[in-house]
Amino acid sequence: MKWLGHDGASLKLMKRDQAIRDLFALSELEPELAATARRRTSRPIHISGYHREANDFYATPDWVTEALLSYVQFRGRVWEPCCGTGAITTVLQRHGYGVTSTDIADHGFGTPGVDFLLCGVVPDDCRALVTNPPYGGNGASREGHEKSAIAMLRFVDRALRLTESVQGQLALPVRFQWVAGRRAAALISAGPLAAVIALTHRIQWFDKREATNISQHHHAWIVFDHAHPAGKPPSLLFAGHS
Repeated sequence: MKWLGHDGASLKLMKRDQAIRDLFALSELEPELAATARRRTSRPIHISGYHREANDFYATPDWVTEALLSYVQFRGRVWEPCCGTGAITTVLQRHGYGVTSTDIADHGFGTPGVDFLLCGVVPDDCRALVTNPPYGGNGASREGHEKSAIAMLRFVDRALRLTESVQGQLALPVRFQWVAGRRAAALISAGPLAAVIALTHRIQWFDKREATNISQHHHAWIVFDHAHPAGKPPSLLFAGHS
């Protein structure tokens, strides 16, 4: 079942397209205004104190994917377009899912050299897309943080369009700060949002032993389903580190 009728779908898509164009245009003007406001704060929460990894690669801990699968069942084969070293893929396969794994970089796993943002179709037989998207840019600076937010908008918009083409599902772990941002609100609200799974434990993306900083961000899985009934509100769920 489609999440909207044909007429409603066309209207909603047109509104979403215009909203995204407006957001991208506004984003060219906002950084300086936003930076001025943030100078009043004492601590930029997006700065971890570490250099970003190449291609923004951070392996997703198993418990994060397990938290998703404790609530969501996917229909058919899954595409993992930012597979890295296979962290999410491995957990999905343990749960019996067939997975097509690709990545723009070569991490020794899956099919390298596939730029998700240039993909026009979903791989054969895939009905769901599950990935930990790169935030892009350089989160160690305010300018980089602005670029990261826009990169995420573009990624999610492309993912929604691709999964819509197969009436499929989309699941992404994102920062709560990103969800609450007004740039993301139009995109999320216009999509067939089925569930938000709040992670009650903060994710530790790397281990530098005693030098490891406490994570500064809370995350949640946002789950879209193009078969989600129109008008039905998304479920708010909670999952932790078991």
